[in-house]
Amino acid sequence: MTLSAPHGVNGVALTVFIVFFLAVTVMGFLAAKWRRAENANNLDEWGLGGRSFGTWITWFLLGGDLYTAYTFVAVPAAIYAGGAAGFFAVPYTILCYPLVFTFLPRLWSVAHKHGYVTSSDFVRGRFGSRGLSLALALTGILATMPYIALQLVGIQAVLDVMGVGGGANANWFVKDLPLLIAFGVLAAYTYSSGLRAPALIAFVKDTLIYIVIAVAIIYIPIKLGGFGEIFSKSGHAFAAVNPATGLPRGSLVTGPQAQWAYATLALGSAMALFLYPHSVTAVLSSKNRNVIRRNTTILPLYSLMLGLLALLGFMAVAAGIKVKNGQLAIPQLFANMFPDWFTGVAFAAIGIGALVPAAIMSIAAANLFTRNIYKDFVRPDASPEHEAKVSKLASLLVKVGALVFVLTMDKTVAINFQLLGGIWILQTVPALVGGLFTRWPHRWALLAGWAVGMGYGTWRAYETPSATQDHFGNTNLIPFIGEKGYIGLTAFVLNVLVVVVLTFVLKAVGAPDGVDRTSASDYTADAGDPGVSPDLPPATAGAVPGGH
Repeated sequence: MTLSAPHGVNGVALTVFIVFFLAVTVMGFLAAKWRRAENANNLDEWGLGGRSFGTWITWFLLGGDLYTAYTFVAVPAAIYAGGAAGFFAVPYTILCYPLVFTFLPRLWSVAHKHGYVTSSDFVRGRFGSRGLSLALALTGILATMPYIALQLVGIQAVLDVMGVGGGANANWFVKDLPLLIAFGVLAAYTYSSGLRAPALIAFVKDTLIYIVIAVAIIYIPIKLGGFGEIFSKSGHAFAAVNPATGLPRGSLVTGPQAQWAYATLALGSAMALFLYPHSVTAVLSSKNRNVIRRNTTILPLYSLMLGLLALLGFMAVAAGIKVKNGQLAIPQLFANMFPDWFTGVAFAAIGIGALVPAAIMSIAAANLFTRNIYKDFVRPDASPEHEAKVSKLASLLVKVGALVFVLTMDKTVAINFQLLGGIWILQTVPALVGGLFTRWPHRWALLAGWAVGMGYGTWRAYETPSATQDHFGNTNLIPFIGEKGYIGLTAFVLNVLVVVVLTFVLKAVGAPDGVDRTSASDYTADAGDPGVSPDLPPATAGAVPGGH
């Protein structure tokens, strides 16, 4: 089946979708009263849920945060488009958990001890540099904006397949009205309830996704004649030569020539995943450090789900799904294979799977703006109540920006910027992750390394063609090695080299270093320990540490 425009509204699926959407909307507004503190007008309460979430709430929140609607649509879409290369998302989510087990508990401890709300708060306190803190805050906001836009693209995909929006010839308002309504609801309950809303809704979202995947992995292969038939048809489809390129469409197994690209893309993505602002926000909302440690051991269950989810791409190929926009392949597969009522359930899982991360991302970006731009450079004396108000307004502006992105620009623009986001976030590793273990790098060297990594990564990505256009590819030749590898990881290595060399130089010439507001014990502190480190001056207690 080729999908070019909606062919009538699927009334049953749409009804089921609306029922679930209304249910989570009500939950979103009720979340404002869930575990509400006496004084909720501060970033700890609105932006971090009172730092009170236990193991299971954090597990659902992180799962809802990291495994998004775009993941649901894009991972199998990558398999659908090119075969096994799209599976890199599965090993990278496996690789990341041993990595984050080593540093996330330390980040939680020092943030708890000093009242840090964002990763940039920590960097400022650790290295005494507002400039470095600003650089990381801007990187986080830039990387998050297109990510939010892609969640709205996920909602739009299921609305398109359900036939909602009046068709291609409808005026823009009618066509985009359903998305505008979804955006309005998301903005309203996020403003009202803060992080508690996505934390509560994540239970529904993840339950629906697990149900849909469990059914799909059994029901669809039965209808298609079994996995043997699916892989056989997929193998023939991927072997077909594309007349435009003269190359096969893809492969069932990654070939030797792609192994460096596959491995470096998986490693680089694993290093970056938990450095996104929304990941940090979910981590810092936990009530103690053991919650983080336990979650790094049970979150790999989502990787199992992701592996099963990726197989849907092969099923779409075997089912003969043909779409102009690859992001519609899986929604169309569900529409073709499932009864209408269960199609509605599947679409609700994708739609709600967009609302949860979009809410967390907008909150995380707003916290970065409020703490590390507005408070640091505009109004240093802002009260906790004023901070919360500014962050709420900033979260609305972030979502408006994402909506404008989706409604006015080609979807590939959002995808390109999201791919760039991974390259950019990777350049925060030396300051953020490195800073959790050592104070040796000089703050100016870290800033210079960040700038070089950002510049090189952006330039190489722009100069590299992707599968569909002339720019913003992910892999290019690795200098001195000559193999194709992930641009973000190459930029990261260059970043580290600059940091190391410049640190030696700056220390040799006696360049002034910043004041470290943390102490060694801060990195192993737990919830029962005092909230503010005694090395902080009284004026900064309970607020962002100094570092001027």
